[in-house]
Amino acid sequence: MLSILKNMFSSGPKVDLGEVIANKAIILDVRTKAEYAGGHLKGSVNIPLQSLESGLSKLKKDKVVVTCCASGARSSMAKSILQRNGFAEVHNGGSWTKLKQYV
Repeated sequence: MLSILKNMFSSGPKVDLGEVIANKAIILDVRTKAEYAGGHLKGSVNIPLQSLESGLSKLKKDKVVVTCCASGARSSMAKSILQRNGFAEVHNGGSWTKLKQYV
């Protein structure tokens, strides 16, 4: 019964974000420029969520993308935007501070 519930409420297959990032995924931070300036992951790309649609040309659709923000809400929205625009492999990394362990 527990496995049925997990499958019903699961957001899909789990991925090893550490492995994905180690394999040169683009880390896309969708927080505001001010939030990003206050601290961010080395090598990450900052395109605020409100500018993402117009900033898609800064990203390559054939690259793996891991989205992040402060808590995971905006990064989830960013993942949806990227997928709707033809990005093949996108993962919601949640909070950028959670991803620190992988960089």
